[in-house]
Amino acid sequence: MVNAPLAKSDAIVVLGGDPNSRAVEAVRLYRSGWAPLILVMGTKLRATDRLGITMSQGEMTRRILTNAVPPDAIQVRGTNLETTFAEALTVREWLKESGATSLIIPTGPFHSRRVRRVFHKALGSSARLTVRSIYPEECQTWWQHENTLIDFQNEIVKFAYYLVAH
Repeated sequence: MVNAPLAKSDAIVVLGGDPNSRAVEAVRLYRSGWAPLILVMGTKLRATDRLGITMSQGEMTRRILTNAVPPDAIQVRGTNLETTFAEALTVREWLKESGATSLIIPTGPFHSRRVRRVFHKALGSSARLTVRSIYPEECQTWWQHENTLIDFQNEIVKFAYYLVAH
């Protein structure tokens, strides 16, 4: 698990997936004054989202944020992003366009190490990166709960894949 100390930053990056924790944590960080902007990744829609049966993760994230922070504090970047690596490349382009130099990325504890590695590789030294684990206490007894055991197993496979692919 990676859980860097918070530092004032130019933006908070909300990655795709898990809007109930990532978007909510972004609101908390924004309201606490850690950054003036929330950058949301435009993720790929699932088939049920396209049919209007389910609400997309992106739409849920947008609703959480727009109900809690001023609309001008939110920017959506990218479309159909499917991977953490694609999100990192999208953020890299935003950094070039905006001139921003520092980011906070709130994510799950098991995902945090891969996020830090992928973003460091994509961004190099162009930005100060603060990766924050949401609910770090989940790591303390991860093997005792089905959902955290599955999260851990999935992340081990993804991390190995990312070591080879990126």
